[in-house]
Amino acid sequence: QVQLVESGGDLVQPGGSLRLSCAASGITFNLYAMYAMGWYRQAPGKQRELVALINSGGRTNYADSVKGRLTISRDNAKKTVYLRTNSMKPTDTAVYYCNAGIGKRLYWGQGTQITVSA
Repeated sequence: QVQLVESGGDLVQPGGSLRLSCAASGITFNLYAMYAMGWYRQAPGKQRELVALINSGGRTNYADSVKGRLTISRDNAKKTVYLRTNSMKPTDTAVYYCNAGIGKRLYWGQGTQITVSA
């Protein structure tokens, strides 16, 4: 069973930066490298939405609302995916979830809170 644990969420001022991490366990390095990894977020009263994806080949995809400000990356040797957030806005406030998927297999982390406020 794959387990994902997010970390790095915090209170940050508008314009600030954070780096989220999502570490996987219960999976080999080789199999982890085959998974597509993603970050999603859910703001209060809203549906969960895709933020960024990175596939096994390193190709990335971003929601329009975060393009140019957020960067997803992965380190397969550490079985970890990252989300670097820059120029943060109050509308970025949400619980951020890590996701791992391959075929019909889909796993989620427990989430980490980012609050953007002065």
